[in-house]
Amino acid sequence: MSTMKTRVEHDMLGEMSLPEACYWGIHTQRAVNNFQLAEATVNPALIHAMAMVKKACCNANAELDFIPQEKAAAIAVACDEIAESKFDDQFPVDALQGGAGTSTNMNINEVIANRALELCGRHKGDYEYIDPIQQVNLHQSTNDVYPTALKVATVLKLRELSETIAKLQDVFQHKEQEFADIIKIGRTELQDAVPLTLGAEFSAYSEAFARDRWRTFKAEERIRIVNLGGTAVGTGLTAPRSYIFLVIEKLREITGLGLMRGENCVDQTANADAFVEVSAIMKAAAVNLGKITRDLRQLHFIGEIKLPPVQAGSSIMPGKVNPVICEAVIQGSMSIIAYDTLVTECAMQGTLQINEFMPLLADSLLRGLSQLENCANMLAKHATNIVPCPDKCRSLLEADPILITAFLPHIGYEKALQLLNEFTASGSDNLREFLELKLDPALVKKVLSPHSLTALGYR
Repeated sequence: MSTMKTRVEHDMLGEMSLPEACYWGIHTQRAVNNFQLAEATVNPALIHAMAMVKKACCNANAELDFIPQEKAAAIAVACDEIAESKFDDQFPVDALQGGAGTSTNMNINEVIANRALELCGRHKGDYEYIDPIQQVNLHQSTNDVYPTALKVATVLKLRELSETIAKLQDVFQHKEQEFADIIKIGRTELQDAVPLTLGAEFSAYSEAFARDRWRTFKAEERIRIVNLGGTAVGTGLTAPRSYIFLVIEKLREITGLGLMRGENCVDQTANADAFVEVSAIMKAAAVNLGKITRDLRQLHFIGEIKLPPVQAGSSIMPGKVNPVICEAVIQGSMSIIAYDTLVTECAMQGTLQINEFMPLLADSLLRGLSQLENCANMLAKHATNIVPCPDKCRSLLEADPILITAFLPHIGYEKALQLLNEFTASGSDNLREFLELKLDPALVKKVLSPHSLTALGYR
């Protein structure tokens, strides 16, 4: 029977045996033992962004001769590998943890150190050569590294989300044009209202997504200001002034993002309202997705459009097909709104110079952004294949007494009411045909044309 090889590490609480193969160290293992809440590990997007931040810190320290070039080069390579997802399985800490993210910071410090040691031909745990704290975490604190990494991860996700929403907007704009001449009845408060076109109905959806696209794009501006170099409380204590200014330049080079150092890093460390603003924009997009998919499901039920069938809808009813994509997107939207509530609550619960609840805030924000992108992708793919039902739209419209409203500017309210009473008494089921008998057919054709029904006012 083979015995697993181990190594022994120590910290202020004592010693612990670790598997020789793992890249994490004793601080990470204690966190794994302590935190078992979410049954999910830290979001990979945050880990990858932290690796970029660590590389920026390493490069700044190396340029200022605080870390020897050979060690810095190995640390930088390790950071690159982590940012490229090559060590995702080495971050086992629960997403929800005490300590404002210290466990995540130590996890990445240890993985970087041990991978750098390996690159230098040394054994994992040889911290006298490259130490997770003395070298990898040099001139840093969890309190400046973690929020900075979260902002980097958020900006990158926002850029992906903005592109996805742009595609979604484009799909609905094409449907707007495709459905431009299909006249149908409008509805307010789930009751029939005045006519419009199916294209006009879809134009409202494309405009809503256009606002989401713009807001998502602009949201990046809210979180470009970072507190890296502020160390524990934003004052920069224990970090050299030269490093504080240089590290932001290094981070800009590595990420390609227009980041800037906060003029008041005490504020940037203590207050998380910028994340709340981004989350609120995310919530607004989720509200639009949820509302619009509910509308699409309703229009499908009425029979004015057909949603593409994607799977069998019942285990007992043959041939039943349900609007499952819409239902999934609605659930995703509700979930995103719940994440926004968590982000808001976490930001509010911060105390004095630190926000202790950054792990939950980060997990909620990044999950919400990913889920929002997934919802938008699903809907864009689904909506591409929506088919209109013009015959159904026309039959519902022409049988609807509300259609008489379009003639008010031409015949007045009293005449319209008289005709409507005659129509009801006639037993006819087609108001258009009835009006063509009672009014000038040319007037009926003009008033009920797509152009007249959707023009801004009448002439």
